Amino acid sequence: MIKAGIIGGAGYTAGELLRILVNHPQVGIAFVHSSSQAGSPVTAIHGGLWGESDLVFTDQLPLDSVDVLFICSGHGDSRKFLESHQVPAKVKIIDLSQDYRDESEGFVYGLPELQRDKIVQARKIANPGCFATCIQLALLPLAAAHLLREEVQVTAITGSTGAGVKPGATTHFSWRNDNISAYKAFEHQHLKEIVRSLQGLQPGFDRAVNFVPLRGDFARGIFASVYTDCPLSQEQAEKLYQDYYRQAAFTFVSPANIDMKQVVNTNKALVHVEKHGGKLLILSVIDNLLKGASGQAVQNMNLMFSLDEKCGLQLKNIGF
Repeated sequence: MIKAGIIGGAGYTAGELLRILVNHPQVGIAFVHSSSQAGSPVTAIHGGLWGESDLVFTDQLPLDSVDVLFICSGHGDSRKFLESHQVPAKVKIIDLSQDYRDESEGFVYGLPELQRDKIVQARKIANPGCFATCIQLALLPLAAAHLLREEVQVTAITGSTGAGVKPGATTHFSWRNDNISAYKAFEHQHLKEIVRSLQGLQPGFDRAVNFVPLRGDFARGIFASVYTDCPLSQEQAEKLYQDYYRQAAFTFVSPANIDMKQVVNTNKALVHVEKHGGKLLILSVIDNLLKGASGQAVQNMNLMFSLDEKCGLQLKNIGF
């Protein structure tokens, strides 16, 4: 059994990670660290685990007892943790913050559809951002074929869980319900990792990725609408995407239009392409807490430990 430790155990991503790992056939959870909740049962925060776990939050860090360490801390806190604690060399690290997504300090960017072979060999993984995952999956096949020749237009809407567990003015139910708003237009922090990946596949790509993020009035999921000029026909575009994702464990190209409920509560990503005149429209959907965070983290762990990539991740979508 793989022994796992979790840092920052009280947040949304940690809750989803626990939900997966308590049912993972190859993993045992050694500890769940939370300074603020130490001594409390995990179910006091993550009530959905009643009947599945008797774990208790701890403020201790028995790092020698684990094989893999998941860091679910806030942005900036992961780097502080690793700078102030000596993690044994035998322990693999999967960081869910943005601190190491530039692949500094030996971290490998953990998007399996982009660099699966590197993940298999890695000791330290920087898990991608949720918007970044959804948008990259819409664009990677074009970049790999060197077909990103003009600006890319992106509009994507996310659920309130994307803002984290700490309440704020724009996550308050009374404000968010029956409402929609834009934020960080053209300057969202995930743009850096998106452009970096595209340039890795298509060196010299220097066109703008014009990204307008939207806050949705739902809890979880991301729906991205992406378009750009493209010389391919409908049939050629479909073949390009199907060929690129043919070996992907969780990303699928749908011939029919897609919607977000098809993937919410799963680690799947669905992509759909449509040609309109000279432009190619790509729709992409994921669950921001699973394929956009904790599910992808477990997918990366499976690869790092030579397990079946889908192990523990056969989750049912919400459907209705």
